[in-house]
Amino acid sequence: MARVLVTGGTGFIGRHVIRQLLDRGDAVVVASRDPIKAEKLFDRAVTAVDLHRTDVSRLRLAAVVNLAGESLSSGRWTPDRKRAILESRQRGTRDIVELLKQLNPRPEVLVNASAIGFYGASDSSTFTEQTEPERRDFLADVTAMWEQEANHAAEFGTRVVCARFGVVLGVDGGALGKMALPYRFYIGGPVGSGRQWVSWVHVEDAARMILWSLDHTNMAGPLNVTAPAPVQMQEFGKTLARILRVPHFLPMPAFALRALLGEMADLVLTGQRVVPEKALAAGFSFRYGVLSAALRNLLDRH
Repeated sequence: MARVLVTGGTGFIGRHVIRQLLDRGDAVVVASRDPIKAEKLFDRAVTAVDLHRTDVSRLRLAAVVNLAGESLSSGRWTPDRKRAILESRQRGTRDIVELLKQLNPRPEVLVNASAIGFYGASDSSTFTEQTEPERRDFLADVTAMWEQEANHAAEFGTRVVCARFGVVLGVDGGALGKMALPYRFYIGGPVGSGRQWVSWVHVEDAARMILWSLDHTNMAGPLNVTAPAPVQMQEFGKTLARILRVPHFLPMPAFALRALLGEMADLVLTGQRVVPEKALAAGFSFRYGVLSAALRNLLDRH
């Protein structure tokens, strides 16, 4: 049984990671500003601590999963919001790395959240972990600096995995609820050009990949947490409509979305075709490798 510290554990992906860790018998420590609330969320099966008030050295951690960071989709990207998004990732990861540096013994591995925004947007290129970014933009710059902070842990011998999450699909958080909402009101349809790529992953597989990267000692560096079959937005919408048994017809023009969301509209108007080359080469098996199967699993139950 390993003892794993999870930051951002009460968030969407974090909850699934923690439940899978508990299911396999690991001891989980959740970093939270409200430890009592965090412990209640997991029926007191975890130990919750405020990292600013706790001597973490006594916990003898085997691994750390850092999923903390300001939400990208909680408001327009004003200069202040963009600063908060960047600083929450830079400063939060820097604090985690500094904490690990002070521990004795140090955790063997740090899995740090990142995002496929690292690659920049493209309608034509395919990105693996070996690919350099197509172009620089706000998200690419944020993720590059985020990973740079995490990689400092490798300087004192901790294995570092930067989990580049794609669009994580689930019913208890993430993007799917917002993407499905227009269809539930029978007003869903093409978004922008429809040619932008959606590199998606079922939340169950995303959490499984995190646990898998903890266990595989030869896994280090960037890891694309995406399903092996990305689709373009037009196909995503048609598949979603088919499973919900509703029409796919009413377009959302790019100019309207930009007027509504500003620069944040780039989250849905641009994309990148990302494949999980390292996971596939190392033998990771997806439970939901095809979009229709993933959406059917999530939506048929709800």
